[in-house]
Amino acid sequence: MIIQDADKNRNQIHFCMDEIVPQEDLLRLIDIEINRFFIYELVEKKYFADHEHPSIDPVVLIRIPLIQYLYEIKRQGR
Repeated sequence: MIIQDADKNRNQIHFCMDEIVPQEDLLRLIDIEINRFFIYELVEKKYFADHEHPSIDPVVLIRIPLIQYLYEIKRQGR
């Protein structure tokens, strides 16, 4: 189920991974096997709590190129 939050300044789409990604998908196996929490420790000093703009989760920034690579998703304009 995708929900669009109209109360925010930006449109954000929220979804439930269990409804979109099949149980046997490679992404689920990676999620189980790789401890991603070390990433937060690596970037802790780069993120500021009092910054006026919300930051993007560093784990998401790592996952995006991984997913692009695994599923051969090409960036537009290249």
